Amino acid sequence: MLNKQIALIFLQIANILEIKSENPFRIRAYQKAAETLENLEQDLLILIRDDKLESISGIGKDLSSKIKEYYKTGKIAYLKKLYKLVPKGVIDILKIPGVGPKKVKLLYEKLNIKSISELKKALKTNKLKRLFGIKDKTIENLKSGISQLENSLSKMNLGKADKIAGYFIEKIKQSGLIYDISVAGSLRRAKEAIRDIDILAVSNRPVKVSDYFTKLDLVRKINAKGATKSSIITDENIQVDLRIVKKNQFGSALLYFTGSKSFNIKLRQIAIKKGFKINEYGLFKNNKLVCGKNENEIFKKLGLEFIPPEMREDVGEILLAKKQTLPELIELSDIKGDLHMHSNYSDGVSSIAELADKATGLGYEYIGVSDHSQSLKVAAGLDKKQLIKKKKEIDRLNSRLKNLRILFGTEVEIDSSGNLDYDVKTLRNFDVVIAAIHSGFKQSKDMLTKRLLKVCSNKYVNIIAHPTGKLWGVRDAYEFDYAKVFKAAFENNVFLEINSFPERLDLCASLVRTAKEQKAGFCINTDSHSKDHLRFIKYGVSTARRGWLESKDVINTLSLDKLIKKLKK
Repeated sequence: MLNKQIALIFLQIANILEIKSENPFRIRAYQKAAETLENLEQDLLILIRDDKLESISGIGKDLSSKIKEYYKTGKIAYLKKLYKLVPKGVIDILKIPGVGPKKVKLLYEKLNIKSISELKKALKTNKLKRLFGIKDKTIENLKSGISQLENSLSKMNLGKADKIAGYFIEKIKQSGLIYDISVAGSLRRAKEAIRDIDILAVSNRPVKVSDYFTKLDLVRKINAKGATKSSIITDENIQVDLRIVKKNQFGSALLYFTGSKSFNIKLRQIAIKKGFKINEYGLFKNNKLVCGKNENEIFKKLGLEFIPPEMREDVGEILLAKKQTLPELIELSDIKGDLHMHSNYSDGVSSIAELADKATGLGYEYIGVSDHSQSLKVAAGLDKKQLIKKKKEIDRLNSRLKNLRILFGTEVEIDSSGNLDYDVKTLRNFDVVIAAIHSGFKQSKDMLTKRLLKVCSNKYVNIIAHPTGKLWGVRDAYEFDYAKVFKAAFENNVFLEINSFPERLDLCASLVRTAKEQKAGFCINTDSHSKDHLRFIKYGVSTARRGWLESKDVINTLSLDKLIKKLKK
């Protein structure tokens, strides 16, 4: 997990430098390096061994030396030096949604607030009202932000949970002690927020499996250890439970521990009506085991079509399963391209060529390189001269590529009135136009609705990016009239994005279902800022499955020719 550790350290350095008002280019270098390392598929240990750290985009001699220093000594002297300038608790305050380094600096220097707990006390005693520039609204936002942070800290996003579970599953497989293994619980149902990780394994040597599991590198604390269940806490304070069952119990245990709770209750009721008893050990008739080896046979005995894990929320799927009319959910293999990614022309870390190479490896037919538009300065948005340069590079690459087409795209900014950042002449030159809101999140519901309705009526817009603006641990979704906007999107051939980035997963599954009821179409994208982010597409597909989408509902399951026709209104 060296990648993760170094990424966190570089982010800490960037935060301290921001508080100390250091060179912004230096700050951005550490931020981009942290983002790259967080999502790097290659193991830093291997790159250190092969002396190839500087092959990583954004990692030069200085950052490379710091990575090697941490690898050799377990610390970075530069960070230790910075910590002497600013207490660690001050850095933690930056984690509060909506709190930037300037505000942190103000709180620290004027009120000597050095931690979140001290900030909470200051808020209770109205201490902040003494500060110039601190308004009642700011105080309310701080209280709300602390509450939001504490809530998010009790859970993890889907991507993080998947990564940690993947580590344990791979290690347990390597032990040679098991026959089968799977995630269970809310992670298997692909919920966007996961509290604990549940893993289920089959073995006839359960004690040895438990011993092996509880001694793995990431284990910090052992909560319980036994032949059927062991529970540990990782070095990131995440609980992982491992249950070990027999071969003939794997299906029933997987069904039971996948949940959801209300779904299991409904299954139990169905079983009772049919004269069965169902639990984690199997499906029984007159105390005799009928089946339990796999889920399919249990569903069949209950007279139900197999219900995919992502649908098991007791929101109508069981009724459809009784009628054998469940939707044929979209699969990861149905995706033929990704239309929302950022290159190093704006705030991405990979070149267009690197993105294309990665997409080719995924078997895609096309990608849309959709960098930010000119007014989003913080993300290095492209002006018209840069667009011309980018288009020439895309044309040059397309002339060489045989199995992939790069589409000239943009993530164009929607201003506070619903206007787009580029003029009509510029917009008509793009192959795909993705419109996005990055400001004005606190406008009224009515105003946000008007902005989005205006965007839907713009004939050059193809997709609305991350439609609700939700960002994990930073801000909640903003409100608008969903029914009106989703209906307008359908009527104007505008597609709603399911943003696969783990910190977004926007639209969420419940709104995907709502939008589908309004006949809206969708596009599953990654919003990649590195070639390594392209793998996040699976989280968007999982969200689409939770929203009951089929392949026909999603535009980027189409072949290139059909996609181009669909994008042209």
